Amino acid sequence: MNLYSYFRSSAAYRVRIALNIKNLPYDVVPVHLLREGGQQHAPEFTSKSPAHMVPVLEDNSQMLTQSLAIIEYLEETHPNPALLPSNAVERALIRALALDIACDTHPLANLRVMQYLSAELKLEESVRTEWSKRWVMTGLGVVEKKLAARPQGDYCFGNAPTVADCCLIPQVFNARRLHCDLAALPSVSRIFERCMQLTAFQRAAPERQIDAE
Repeated sequence: MNLYSYFRSSAAYRVRIALNIKNLPYDVVPVHLLREGGQQHAPEFTSKSPAHMVPVLEDNSQMLTQSLAIIEYLEETHPNPALLPSNAVERALIRALALDIACDTHPLANLRVMQYLSAELKLEESVRTEWSKRWVMTGLGVVEKKLAARPQGDYCFGNAPTVADCCLIPQVFNARRLHCDLAALPSVSRIFERCMQLTAFQRAAPERQIDAE
């Protein structure tokens, strides 16, 4: 398998974690989102990803896009170790938390939004940073409330990582990069520290990638 990835992309980070948890071999094909006007806009890449976005997983000549769809594909084709439980209610709760991050939080502060705020709306960097921090912390606040309302486990749901952890850890990485104050998010912080003790999460970290800067 080939994973078209950018080291700081939260979406690609999620897929790297899932691949590592499942012990699946893959090669990273770097797509730099800033160089050359953004390599994601090059015709050879947009033929794989019409949305001009990473990640793309190439498996048996199939080009798969959207991080959560890719993770579900990996879950179906390589079910062990599982990232979703057998219980339907638990699966729905896990997916909901993953979507809180991947759909309601991450898109508001991703690269193309920030580039629009800069190039089209002419907002200063300090204003753009406050925008990002506002929506990252709002989203993580929702996650914190959900986690705090559940029985405490090592991870988001119980004592094994799930799709929810695959989504949470990249978002916390972004929050830390923005110097967000996470003191009010004890459950989120605890799970982040626990996950980062695992090799699968360590290997997926942005600073460990071949294209890291």
